[in-house]
Amino acid sequence: MDDLIKEKTPAQKIDEKIAALNDWRGDMLAQIRQVIKQAAPDIIEEWKWRGVPTWYHGGMICTGETYKDKVKMTFAKGASLEDPAKLFNSSLDGNVRRAIDFYENDKIDEKALSALIRAAVKRNAS
Repeated sequence: MDDLIKEKTPAQKIDEKIAALNDWRGDMLAQIRQVIKQAAPDIIEEWKWRGVPTWYHGGMICTGETYKDKVKMTFAKGASLEDPAKLFNSSLDGNVRRAIDFYENDKIDEKALSALIRAAVKRNAS
């Protein structure tokens, strides 16, 4: 009986969100998630603020927010990260966060994004 009322895991909630989007945003969020998990295999997935996938490794790394016209990947400490590939294209004025807005038909630079994720993990460890 207890199994019937168990809370869903954050990973299950993220799976459901991706499936429910049922458009390019779900595909984009799934690709971003895959890059995150490949770059930092022991990363922890959380479900925050009533439906925002969030990834942690020694502290918050990033979020994956979905909007009508974009998927926004916000790095909690992005302003302190080197971004040689110039992936950050949003929230550039803040002192702490930086974000990447992905739009329909955008291609993810997986190599550069993986490097940014690893840099965020390293930043949290320092």
